[in-house]
Amino acid sequence: MATVSTQPRKREAFGSRNVFILSAIGSALGLGNIWRFPYVAYEGGGGAFLIPYLCALLTAGIPLLFFDYAIGHRFRGSAPLAFRRMHRAAEPLGWWQVLICAIIAVYYAVIIAWAAMYTWFSARLAWGAGNEENFFFTDFLQMGDVSDSGVSTTFVPQVGIPLVVVWLVVIVIMVLGVRRGIGRVNSILMPLLTTMFVILVVQSLFLPGAMDGLNAFFTPNWEALADPGVWASAYGHVFFSLSIAFGIMVTYASYLKRKTDLTGSGLVVAFANSSFEILAGIGVFAALGFMAQAQSTDVAGVATSGIGLAFIAFPTIVSQATGGAIIGVLFFGALVFAGITSLISVLEVVVAALQDKLGWSRVRTTLTASIPLAIVSTGLFSTTTALAVLDTTDAFVNSFGIMAVALVAVIVVAWLLHKLPTLQAHLNERSSFGLGLLWKLLVAGLAPIVLGYLFITELIAKISEPYGGYPNWFLAVFGWGMVIALITLAILLSLLPWSGRSRAKDDPEYDEFLITEDYAPDPETTAVPVFDPANKGERS
Repeated sequence: MATVSTQPRKREAFGSRNVFILSAIGSALGLGNIWRFPYVAYEGGGGAFLIPYLCALLTAGIPLLFFDYAIGHRFRGSAPLAFRRMHRAAEPLGWWQVLICAIIAVYYAVIIAWAAMYTWFSARLAWGAGNEENFFFTDFLQMGDVSDSGVSTTFVPQVGIPLVVVWLVVIVIMVLGVRRGIGRVNSILMPLLTTMFVILVVQSLFLPGAMDGLNAFFTPNWEALADPGVWASAYGHVFFSLSIAFGIMVTYASYLKRKTDLTGSGLVVAFANSSFEILAGIGVFAALGFMAQAQSTDVAGVATSGIGLAFIAFPTIVSQATGGAIIGVLFFGALVFAGITSLISVLEVVVAALQDKLGWSRVRTTLTASIPLAIVSTGLFSTTTALAVLDTTDAFVNSFGIMAVALVAVIVVAWLLHKLPTLQAHLNERSSFGLGLLWKLLVAGLAPIVLGYLFITELIAKISEPYGGYPNWFLAVFGWGMVIALITLAILLSLLPWSGRSRAKDDPEYDEFLITEDYAPDPETTAVPVFDPANKGERS
């Protein structure tokens, strides 16, 4: 029988369903929506790509989003606690997701720091016309090559100082908790982000050549639909875009009140995320159309994604456009806001897991988890080899971390533990519309096939030739080494004992009676009733 602490800690909760939706959208809306989706869509057939994208969203993205919601809300815990409550042997899956988030947080923060500095650079066009690429790699990052002697320890102050500031801001938000920190910040930043990006898109549409960019973005290439790689790209993007298998949605759903509409909330989050991606595509390609016209080339000659789009192409646009400084401030400011809302969701997975496992206070757990991550982040990514470390770690963690844990989790939950009927019943009891056999077929059938295909494809690509041309020792440490460490540490963490003050780790109903809506309007100030497992009621 589970041991119940006589001094239970009440589980925090979002103040309302709307705050949860804004927080979930904030997690989903990250850098990839702005700098990755437009190029993926363009390369995948332009307007024709919307067909596989929509299919991926409806047949995999939304079903797996419901899958995460159901686990978090039904089993009332962080990722490790929720999976443990489902079955003790499943706990490593939760820690696998926690460790992925810890690694992502370490390098994600530095991109936010870059965007913050470029917001300031945009206001005064600090890079100089025609010098955008050299400014980013040489003047700003002071980038050096990875050698056989190891990674660099040379500190780059213009990166390190803003990176420390980013961590300080995020740690303060995390210390304030779910309601006063995460919920309140998302309630402010998400409307600001949307407003800024709408203004950016409108301004981009009036640039000379904008229509050429939009034609390139939306003109359908129907032949691309016959390419399996295009469909795989659509599914892969949707998995990452909706924050599936990160442990984020499991954790956030555990903070929801018992009667929250789960499926309705999931649809709002999914379609809001997709709408923003299409909006980003319009703004980005309108700006690229202007850039192509200014350089007397076609859009294909300037179209790019990722870091190249954000820190080279857009500064070039800012330098050439009338009122370019405003475009730059809006674009990089949007990157900062989108990055912060995503980073706090990633960190919350780590903090919630450790708080559940150790039984510590919110402040103590946050500082214990965040300060070491901030130190590692600053030490690794404020140096001249930071970009190489970031590139390699991101490539391997995404391919063999997120993709792999998603595949294993679906197989374990659906096929080994046979928990889909339980999750389906939980969703149907609390949602505006019910899920039937189709949902189970998509989660248990289609999802493993697609995830398996993506995983094997990436594995073959990484094995066939050294990624990025980096040295073997470098890939062994920051690539394959990270993959092995994720799995090994996940198993070891699951073997550690749970604190006596942890929430009845084997009783998923326990937190149902301690959630904020039932007993306390404010989790920070109201006393907690003591739970009596004999009658699932309270006693004084």
